Amino acid sequence: MKDKKIISKVEINRIFGLVLAVASLSALAARADDLIGQASVIDGDTIEIHGTRIRLWGIDAPESSQLCRNDDSNLYQCGRASAMALAGLLWAIKRPVSCFPVDRDKYGRTVATCSLGTPGPDIGHWLVANGHALDWPKYSKGKYEDAQRSAEKAGRGIWAGSFVEPWQYRACVKAGGRPATCSDDAADHR
Repeated sequence: MKDKKIISKVEINRIFGLVLAVASLSALAARADDLIGQASVIDGDTIEIHGTRIRLWGIDAPESSQLCRNDDSNLYQCGRASAMALAGLLWAIKRPVSCFPVDRDKYGRTVATCSLGTPGPDIGHWLVANGHALDWPKYSKGKYEDAQRSAEKAGRGIWAGSFVEPWQYRACVKAGGRPATCSDDAADHR
């Protein structure tokens, strides 16, 4: 009788362990697509974690070759400034970046919302709120619209001067325009 009770407890423990393992595996599978780790900056709206390029969802930052005008109407490399701001944020707040994939773009990059830590501040929101990127309503459906309005009103980042929206800049370059003529209204300021 005593042996049967021992076997029963062993079997119950084995079943419990198996149920726990299956539950753990399904929880891991649900989060298998999430990317978490130290991020490196590719440009103002793209990072890389563990070799995976991640395009930040819902925002568009100036391109690396794009020029903007500051509050004195002088040209500056606003795409580079955006990337440097993102790098500064990641350096200043030393937490792993957590990205939650939403889609893939036409270049095969993962498109994701990313935050500093879990939970943590939304990196896309921070970039828009500080004038280093724009809300891209085509994709965001206005999620960062309030942050953008606040940055514009306060004259933060690119809002301190003048610029062309990054999507318009890319279209101009794709149509054969040179970066200098596609950036801002540079042709009018010669």
